[in-house]
Amino acid sequence: MKNIHEIEVKIEKEEWTKALDKSFEKAKNNVKVDGFRKGMVPRNIFEKKFGKESLYEEAINIVLPDAYDKVFKENKDLVPIIQPSIDIKEINEESVTFIFKITTKPEVKIKKYKGLNVKKEKAKVTKEEIDHQIEHLREQYADMVIKDGKIENGDTAVIDFEGFKDDVAFEGGKGENYPLVIGSNTFIPGFEEQLIGLKAGDEKDVLVTFPEEYASEELKGQKAVFKVKVHEVKTKELPEMNEEFFKDLGYDKVENEEQLRDLIKVDLEAKKDYENENKYVDQLLEEVAKNTEVELPEELVHEEAHHMVHNYEEQLKMQGITLEMFYQFTNSDEHALIEQMTPEAEKRVKYRFILEEIVKLENIEISDKEAEEHAEEIAKQYNMKKEDLLKEYGGIQMLKYDMQMQKALDVIKD
Repeated sequence: MKNIHEIEVKIEKEEWTKALDKSFEKAKNNVKVDGFRKGMVPRNIFEKKFGKESLYEEAINIVLPDAYDKVFKENKDLVPIIQPSIDIKEINEESVTFIFKITTKPEVKIKKYKGLNVKKEKAKVTKEEIDHQIEHLREQYADMVIKDGKIENGDTAVIDFEGFKDDVAFEGGKGENYPLVIGSNTFIPGFEEQLIGLKAGDEKDVLVTFPEEYASEELKGQKAVFKVKVHEVKTKELPEMNEEFFKDLGYDKVENEEQLRDLIKVDLEAKKDYENENKYVDQLLEEVAKNTEVELPEELVHEEAHHMVHNYEEQLKMQGITLEMFYQFTNSDEHALIEQMTPEAEKRVKYRFILEEIVKLENIEISDKEAEEHAEEIAKQYNMKKEDLLKEYGGIQMLKYDMQMQKALDVIKD
């Protein structure tokens, strides 16, 4: 690839000798050699016992920063898009030779990025969607009441249960006074359905087969019996659409059903418009990508995939799930997750290159004043100090970059 540059740097003579000397001075203080006090072992004795090679690693750490600076002072036109990789071509007591692999931005050829036949979908909200949202609100404010009758789908059954495999109780298969929402699919497939029709005081042996992908090796694909006792049955009692309900909702200027419907319609339209905008932008970029030639650096795609995995890990944490738990639940590993993320990572990297190229083609520039004013506007929206906002962005230059990307998108839209 034209954007991969390999540069050789050799450190030798006095510079390498001094680095080896410093490495020895540090190493001798950390070793114990019979017949010598700590830190007093002669160089020749040290090298005979531990080998000259034992000094190389620390000596490399000493000379590497200067070698790094030398590469970029002598190759100012090379701007890396990812951290350069460094290999050692040759090393001995006379010298060390590094190979710096520098990946620069690849050539991006866009054949067409204006006049694209893509239209944004209009946000439409149906009566059924408003009804559904109202029912969802009523569910949130519903009271749980004890039901004198049989369990139905959607009810909560308070149960004791204990699981047995081959008439022997297994670990983790027991619970007391457990509130199970029927239809929530939180238990093993087939368990909840078998409780429908029971009532408080009933007991039943529930027969199930554990899934093949179940976390416990001992129970995968195995048949089991759960002895279940129902203590009570609870059902949701939805609130009436009255003044008390509207007051509980706490919305400003909502005192009746008509006003609530209007508010919900506005909220749903805004949400749909946001989703449609994202879809529209993605379709535009996808169309430009079809007319773009660019070789994507594998390292950059890999880095983006790792970044996506990290973001996904943070999302899981908010749900109280670790990556290790996720791998166990899905019977996968980090390699499989990165592989799954790679196509999206490739798309993101390509779209980024496309927008950067449009910035260049359209001579899009953002002045410091423009960026400062934009930062002030956003800070007011989020009730933040401008300095704190810029810190979140990573500085004024990152904000300017973000603004350039947005203006490049506007060019595609126009």
